[in-house]
Amino acid sequence: MNGNDPDRKPPADRGGEEGALPAPRQLFFDLPLEPGMGREDFLVTASNRAAFDAVMRWPATPGDTHALALVGPPGAGRTHLAEIWRTEHGALKCPPDDLSVEAVPTLLARGALVLEDMPGRRLDETALFHLLNLARQEGAFVLLTATASPATWPMRLPDLRSRLAALPLVTLEPPDDELLRAVLVKLFADRQLRVDEKVVSYLLVRMERSLAAAERLVAALDAAALAERRNITRQLAARVLEKLHAADEG
Repeated sequence: MNGNDPDRKPPADRGGEEGALPAPRQLFFDLPLEPGMGREDFLVTASNRAAFDAVMRWPATPGDTHALALVGPPGAGRTHLAEIWRTEHGALKCPPDDLSVEAVPTLLARGALVLEDMPGRRLDETALFHLLNLARQEGAFVLLTATASPATWPMRLPDLRSRLAALPLVTLEPPDDELLRAVLVKLFADRQLRVDEKVVSYLLVRMERSLAAAERLVAALDAAALAERRNITRQLAARVLEKLHAADEG
């Protein structure tokens, strides 16, 4: 990760609103940071607390419902929350397009499974119906993630539509200002960057409202600051935001 760059300066050298870095850089290694996906990396605020608590409590007893749908917009932390649950329950993970009737027993062998980004493009509806039935029979648990409620998925099998419409639903709200601010601060800290609070506030009201956008923005700011041998100032932030917006529109 970027923290291993031999030319990376300690936080004190990147502080302040203005000014060039004192030491010139001769090498620039653009090595992306892997985002932390552990429970300690999931920042809980009002926008996601209810969903986080509900997923972490499930299943509380062997008799709990054997399937749960986790729904939220892109960039709200759905993948992260599902990964926490998968890790804590030793679950397997399967993309919906890889689901088949033959694979169902193996997928449920550990007693827990995550089906992420449902319903996919080529979902085998018969396999999903068989999976949900076998999970209930064997006391296994299936967490399904999606951007929309399972009741809206375009399923052809009537029995499967009814089963999906009856699934308990946990909804992640879009990230609020508190969460986005905390994520920006954490991402800067992970890269050993000290950024003035005024710059963070400036970014907060102008950035795309998603956690994925926050990661992209911080990476772009870090790269620009390294390339120009500058601290991250409001002026640099404005230029980087403009460049990212232009790329999105293009």
